[in-house]
This record gives sequence, C-alpha cells and structure tokens, in this order.
Amino acid sequence: MSFNEFGHLFRVTTWGESHGPALGATVDGCPPRVPLEPEMIQRWLDRRRPGQSRYTTQRQEPDRVEILSGVFEGQTTGTPIQLLINNMDQRSKDYSEIAEKFRPGHADITYWQKYGIRDYRGGGRSSARETAARVAAGGVAREVIGSLVPGASITGYMVRMGPHAIDRRRFDRSEIERNPFWTPDAVAADRWSDYLDGLRKAGNSTGAVIEIVGSGFPAGLGAPIYAKLDAELAAAMMSINAVKGVEIGDGMAASDLTGEDNADEISMGPDGPVFSSNHAGGILGGISTGQDIVVRFAVKPTSSILRPRGTITRSGDETVITTKGRHDPCVGIRAVPVGEAMMACVMLDHLLLCRGQIGEIGAGGIG
Repeated sequence: MSFNEFGHLFRVTTWGESHGPALGATVDGCPPRVPLEPEMIQRWLDRRRPGQSRYTTQRQEPDRVEILSGVFEGQTTGTPIQLLINNMDQRSKDYSEIAEKFRPGHADITYWQKYGIRDYRGGGRSSARETAARVAAGGVAREVIGSLVPGASITGYMVRMGPHAIDRRRFDRSEIERNPFWTPDAVAADRWSDYLDGLRKAGNSTGAVIEIVGSGFPAGLGAPIYAKLDAELAAAMMSINAVKGVEIGDGMAASDLTGEDNADEISMGPDGPVFSSNHAGGILGGISTGQDIVVRFAVKPTSSILRPRGTITRSGDETVITTKGRHDPCVGIRAVPVGEAMMACVMLDHLLLCRGQIGEIGAGGIG
C-alpha cells in the first residue's frame, strides 16, 4: 500500500495498524537545533487519547510516545525523527464476528475491493487509531513553528454535533478546554451531553463539524496554482479518517453572498494592510493574507454501531451486521487535536517552502 507520506520539505510518513504491536511516524525535513523532548509531543497526544470520557471509545491506551532518532541532547539534528507509540489495549476478539462481513459506511469493502485483503481487527490502517501518529508529528511541527514564528497559534474546536450548532454569540475561547467536546459554547456542551448520551445508549452515532484557526502566521505562505495553501490544507483535512467535507473561510456559504458582501475591504494600518472582514479565511489566490486562517471540516457518524444494518459477506451473501467492541459515538470529538496537527504540519511545510524560495519569511509586502 503506497501513499502513506505527505508534505514537501517537512515530510511525514505514518505507519502501523489499529491492532498491531505499535504505530508511529517518521518525520523528515525538520530543521536542526530545535529543542524537542518527548514531553513536548506527549501533551498533544494526551488531548487525543481515548477513554478520557464516556463520550469516546473506552479503549485504554496511554499513547506514550518514544523518540527513536533525530534528536540529540534535547535538540533536533536535522535527520529523520522516528516516533513510536505502542498499542497496549487491543481486543481483536471483539471483531471476530465481522471477519467475513463488511460494515456499511466503512472502508472495509473498498479495501477488500482494491487489495483483496483487509485487517478486520479495528480496520487496520483505516482505523482512526492511525491519527495518533499524525498528532505526534504535529507536535514536532508545533515546536518548529514556535521557533520560526513566535506567537503563532493553532486552535481547534467543535462547532456542530449532528444537527446542533453552537451560538457564536456565546463564543468563549477559554471554554474549549473545560468540556469534553472542545467547544467554545458552554450551553451547547450541556445540550450535546444529553444528545450524545441518548445516541450512545441506543448504540448509535453522530457526525460533527470542526473548525481550526491558525493565528499569527505571516502573509505570503502558499503558492499559485499547484501549491495553494488552501488546497493543501483541504487535502490534509480530507485525509483524516471519516472527514467528508472541507471549507475555507465562509466556504459553501460564500455562494450565498454578492461580490460586494464577500469582498474583504482593505485599508492601510500602521503595520501594513488591514482587512475589514475575513470571508476568505485568510487565504487569497492560494497565498496567506496574514489574517487568521480558518478551516472547517465535517466528520461523518462512526460506522461501527450496535444498530443492526444490512450488508454482505466476502462471498457475496446478504446478511445483517451488528458491530460490537469499543467505539466513539462521535468520532468528531477526538478529531479536534488531529485537525490541529494536520494544520501544523501543512503550515510548517509552507513556512519552510517560503523560506527556501524567498529567503526571510515575510520578506515581501507593502512598504
């Protein structure tokens, strides 16, 4: 199976399966002399770790990351960084009943159609367990970003669970870390709790919409046509398990606007151009404007549910399937730190590309 790598200068290759002995990432292209310790990566993995509330899978994984190479005396050396995360709580027997059946809405059937073989133990590479490796790589990217662009930040949060959206008038950034849904709306968090409890007890699941915002990044990241920043961010988010749609800025809602309404008017401020609004999500013509970079993605409901659904066996016989085991009733909850990690990897990649082509980051501009 090919295509397990992404990035241009900052390149990440993930490996491993949900129920294998371990999984991890190889990070290549990281600049040297960046301070890096396992604890710097671990804090991001701890946010994604399963089993932290009744709203996520109860699989108990410590997700302790080990750095096997590329770091010496607490600093990156510029050589490939190998990150290892051992799997500790696999229960492969939970999947024995579906070894011959395909889960509707799951990649089971397409893996079989393409490769003629599939790892039915949790889905193998198609499992959301793979995203732990991305979060580890994103932890590395965040440390490098901090050294190149001090003050830059990446923040993710849930803005919709199923049909229930947040009220942006109640947006409170400090609330994001205080509830199990990573949402900035405390009232929505309370309502979602009851909604998800009902679905969980019924053996069902729901989808979600996640928003990721990158702040403090300079103008000039990205390139026209084939390396557009928004295109690469969209591809990165679409590569996350269960993601079915991505928006930049106003996204699909921009089609409802007139040109007059959609235009982010520009004036000259003391430190450079100032925009009156941010319908574009901080990217114009594939290049960052210096405003907040806003990406939104939709996550479908978890495919593994206790509700009986019609399917077929590997031999083509029609049957019914009920998926047992430990699953997320809303996989979108743990997609928040994954989306942040993917933005971190893409933004660092483009910071390095810009530095390679232009020289000093932010060297262009109006002056």
